[in-house]
Amino acid sequence: MSDARVTSAIAHWAPRFVANGVILTDFEEVTASIVTWNDWCSAWCARAGLHEQMGREALTRKKLLSAGEHLQRASVYYHFAKFLFVHDIPQMRMAHMKAVECSKLSLPHLSPPGERVEIPYEDKYLYGNLRRPTGVDRPPVVVMCVGLDSAKEEVDAYEQPFLRRGMATFCFDGPGQGEGEYDFAIRGDYEVAVKTVFDLIAKRRDIDPGRIGLWGVSLGGYYAPRSAAFEKRVKACISLGGPFDWGEAWDGLPELTREAFRVRSHCATLEAAKRHAATLTMKTVADRITCPIFIMTGKLDRIIPWRDAERLAHAVKGPVELLIIDDGNHVANNRGYRWRTQSADWMAEQLRAS
Repeated sequence: MSDARVTSAIAHWAPRFVANGVILTDFEEVTASIVTWNDWCSAWCARAGLHEQMGREALTRKKLLSAGEHLQRASVYYHFAKFLFVHDIPQMRMAHMKAVECSKLSLPHLSPPGERVEIPYEDKYLYGNLRRPTGVDRPPVVVMCVGLDSAKEEVDAYEQPFLRRGMATFCFDGPGQGEGEYDFAIRGDYEVAVKTVFDLIAKRRDIDPGRIGLWGVSLGGYYAPRSAAFEKRVKACISLGGPFDWGEAWDGLPELTREAFRVRSHCATLEAAKRHAATLTMKTVADRITCPIFIMTGKLDRIIPWRDAERLAHAVKGPVELLIIDDGNHVANNRGYRWRTQSADWMAEQLRAS
């Protein structure tokens, strides 16, 4: 029988894995083979390797579209191998670097293609992926803020609805996330990182810096509205399944989630991590949000109380669209058809996308 951590990961995240690119049969077979949490990373890496091999073979045969699809899927699998595997950093980082490597290889061959971008930050760099819709001159751009255990390698399924509606996507790993988790700790004032991304966008000529939206998922559903409270270049914001106050949610979080936050906050103990969690709050800043905001949550969310979405909706000063999905789990990944296209349509209207 699987240990409690494996059972928890499967129970909490199965809809998310499948919704974001994992083949259902792969999910069933890989998770059925895992007995202890120590086996999680290696099992997913092994299955990722099969998709990576197909991608590399397609590259050799010059079947570039197929190569992009296989390598992008491999990247997602490697990401899910490492996403909460923080008790074994060397093994986690090895899987993570494979996710990044496959993503780099896939980007030029995706439809539409992507570009890896360096973002200057605190004398080092953060990294993001920029994708622009085909045939659109200087499109608006949606800056995408990932969550505690997600990263830019996971978001193809999130990007597609925006790309199909004429918007560019710029998903980046911020402090404590993805490639940014090793050098930089999670910070409650995430707007500092978002400002560097906006400053970079302002220098480009292939996207429109006058039409920028912010999007955030899970803990990113805090990061995006938090940044919108300070960054007035934001024209519209989407918050998906985000907490209103991470410190208040702390005691109800799964064990794996608390430990991941501790590690990615660079805290030595869970007690210190809980104190740091209290710095991630909208209490004193939500009323500074004046741009239009779309807020979505699932009423069956076992991680973030669904009423946090109501709290945010009631606190902001700008126009609000609140969507609470009665039978939705965390980020309502089990009911993606209820919000993915709808939120993209909403953002397209706000940014006047073609």
